[in-house]
Amino acid sequence: MTPDIAALLAIDGVANGAVYALVAIGLVLIFTVTRVIFVPFGDIAALAALTLAAYEDRRTPGTPALLATLALLAAAAEIITLRRQPRKILRTLLTTLALPLAIAAIGWAVGRWAAAGHDLPAPIRIALTLLLVLPVAPLLDRLVFRPVADASILLLMVLAVALHFALVGLLLLTFGPEGIRTAPMTEALLQLGDITIPGQTALIVAATILFSALLYAFGRTRTGRALQAVAVNRTGARIVGIRPGRAGTTAYLIGSLLAGLSGILIAPVNTVFYDTGFLLGLLAFVGAIIGGLSSYPVTVLGALLVGLLGSFASFYSSAYKEVLVFALLIPVLLWRSVSATHSEEDIEE
Repeated sequence: MTPDIAALLAIDGVANGAVYALVAIGLVLIFTVTRVIFVPFGDIAALAALTLAAYEDRRTPGTPALLATLALLAAAAEIITLRRQPRKILRTLLTTLALPLAIAAIGWAVGRWAAAGHDLPAPIRIALTLLLVLPVAPLLDRLVFRPVADASILLLMVLAVALHFALVGLLLLTFGPEGIRTAPMTEALLQLGDITIPGQTALIVAATILFSALLYAFGRTRTGRALQAVAVNRTGARIVGIRPGRAGTTAYLIGSLLAGLSGILIAPVNTVFYDTGFLLGLLAFVGAIIGGLSSYPVTVLGALLVGLLGSFASFYSSAYKEVLVFALLIPVLLWRSVSATHSEEDIEE
């Protein structure tokens, strides 16, 4: 391997690791606040990529219909839950039903307008895609996880896996089996010595740095501290007036945003299929495990390590790339098992 090839592989690995970092941060955020290992995270990223491609091809995506269906089901669940509290129903339906339906209507109307032969500017396509994807994770939480919020982590994970397979089937039904790749967001080229870096790669890294910094700043706000309180002690947070359900909704909203950004960023550089999100989520999950599903800085470093390892492994043996990456879990889990301290109370629980 020459130094130039090694540098190109490193750049590619950092770009992939940056995308994994966004997904891994979202996984850690949702897990710490809700105790749910949100397996369908990658599926939401794939949904964003497929939605953006549909608008780019001047087609109406199936995302508005999917969003409207989820909103109706979530609203029905809210009505059943709050049937004895009619005052809360109208306020809840405003956010659970009316707002998602309005977003779905906008997405459908713009899609029909684009299908009539009009071209949508790239910023509008991206903004509309993010707007359509944003309510998906909170609605899934309301339908699947909130009714069993106090269940064991194992049960929540089983539900998350089942939800993943359901979403994969819906994506196949809605978008078909064909792969897509969107147009690059920038055609710029950056020169680093003798190495040319595509502008899209630099944009991926810059976006990851920017949103990581924004999340760090968000953690210093009142809402961010409320999420941290729920992550540390749900019962204690409830006692001081913080609602774990509302904190969970906020975590899922941020997770949806990160998933949508991930899908939009990878669509120009990788072909995305209806089931691409599963592998994306798994690779990001390795980074999250390296971070112990708790530390955001270590999670980012773990995701970058996964990206670099995958890039160099694909050069030597592409058939075993994923095998080598997932094998990284073995020493990490062994080390965490040996280094973790267990008390008698933990064993009894």
